[in-house]
Amino acid sequence: MHAFLAAVAVVALAEVGDKTMLLALVLATRLRAPWQIMAGILTATIANHTLAALVGSEAAGLLEAPWFRLAVALGFIAMGVWTLIPDKLDEDADNALRTHGGAYLTTVVSFFFVEMGDKTQIATIALAAHYHSIFVISAGTTLGLMIADGFAVLAGETLVERISMRAAHAVAAVLFIALGLWQLASTAGWVG
Repeated sequence: MHAFLAAVAVVALAEVGDKTMLLALVLATRLRAPWQIMAGILTATIANHTLAALVGSEAAGLLEAPWFRLAVALGFIAMGVWTLIPDKLDEDADNALRTHGGAYLTTVVSFFFVEMGDKTQIATIALAAHYHSIFVISAGTTLGLMIADGFAVLAGETLVERISMRAAHAVAAVLFIALGLWQLASTAGWVG
């Protein structure tokens, strides 16, 4: 039980303000399909954190490789630029996207890849290496991430009703670009 509670607490706290929490908020505001997004986050996190727990401490060196960190940084910047581009989907296309699992599939794919090399994935690797329990750690880290990101998705839906979408996209774009630039600076050794 100690390993499970430690995993929940570590990941829930690490996720606050993390890039995947920001992604959850962006998806909630863009797609407006909270339960499909939550299901997508759950699916992606189970897959990602189970793999992370299986890999354990062996993958820690690869995930910290400079080329991987550079790819993540460029991905953040690209996501920021993409967020600034006005949506081209009309209402029928947007409804079709949500109806046919588009929000779910978009969330699964985005979350799975954005979580790669993330601090919560690295925490999962470290916790699994320490506690030697793939299932307990995967379950705990998944619950911790769902607690934090579930709040972002559900609050994001409420925020969409009260704030300008243009303002939300601008803030998200600035945050993604800032994260990308910070990651680039960190990879170059300019910041700790």
